[in-house]
Amino acid sequence: MSTLQNDLYLRALLREPTERTPIWMMRQAGRYLPEYREIRKEAGDFMTLCKNPELACEVTMQPLRRFPLDAAILFSDILTIPDAMGLGLYFEAGEGPKFERPVRDLAAINKLGVPDPEQELGYVMNAVRTIRRELKGSVPLIGFSGSPWTLATYMVEGGSTKNFSEVKKLMFAEPQAMHKLLDTLAQSVTSYLNAQIAAGAQAVMVFDTWGGVLSPRDYREFSLRYMQQIVDGLTRENEGRRVPVTLFTKNAGPWLDEMAKTGADALGVDWTTDLADARKLVQDKVALQGNMDPSMLYASPARIEEEVATILASYGHGHGHVFNLGHGIHPQVDPDHAAAFIEAVHKLSPAYHR
Repeated sequence: MSTLQNDLYLRALLREPTERTPIWMMRQAGRYLPEYREIRKEAGDFMTLCKNPELACEVTMQPLRRFPLDAAILFSDILTIPDAMGLGLYFEAGEGPKFERPVRDLAAINKLGVPDPEQELGYVMNAVRTIRRELKGSVPLIGFSGSPWTLATYMVEGGSTKNFSEVKKLMFAEPQAMHKLLDTLAQSVTSYLNAQIAAGAQAVMVFDTWGGVLSPRDYREFSLRYMQQIVDGLTRENEGRRVPVTLFTKNAGPWLDEMAKTGADALGVDWTTDLADARKLVQDKVALQGNMDPSMLYASPARIEEEVATILASYGHGHGHVFNLGHGIHPQVDPDHAAAFIEAVHKLSPAYHR
């Protein structure tokens, strides 16, 4: 077994006893840190940063130098797979990601292949290897991917969207085409995450940012089904240790019990669901990660500590909780407030593990 100086995060995901609740933050490597903004400027643009393993490693390490976090997360983007499929990803200032060639019919979908993770996505695997070396066993490294449904929304819409009209049009008017796209994406995500695990990721996470825009029926058919396919196909042991998998669907409160049946080890919970309710729903089948509203980090450190106390009390006594935000940290947050958040978890959580 590879030795880890701090394996709290991995133990919590497997619902094993921990001395305190581990903590990391979604988007912990990013724009709220001045040192990140410096490197981003140096790289010139976001994808250049993602595609340079040394810079991606440096950005991954930045929050760990500042804060006593319990995990590192690979610095990358969820749109690496569609980019590798040749859709012409680019970023418009202030508008987010766009694709030159959106995928809107069966003919376009049939042309998509499953990218070879060590070829078209080799820069991600090189980043994983570089980060693992740099971490020197201090904390585990999380690998990740977007979910098939979430990747499909960007690919069909051609970028960000508010009403999801193109992707839902394809889903309802041509369900077979949509299923073909989602199946290709599920195969791609499975091989991508397995390659990250082989390269050194010690846990993986699937981000389903847009599953919450679906009805319960459509969520099961077009999102959860394909995350299930991924969970079934993942490497679950490496380097003599279990490799835990976390599924996170934003706004998925009503479906947590169904998500818990996939065989995932943990579920991410956003701030719209109380952790006490989530815990009841999943009946300790899985660990839970979350779930402070990222906007709470604009509040005073004293208010942040109060919120941490509320969330810890909501989860209650026992193991299987990873403290996190309910979504990514906002770019305008003061890093000192992030420090206060982490400190509060360190200070208040041991009482729940006695």
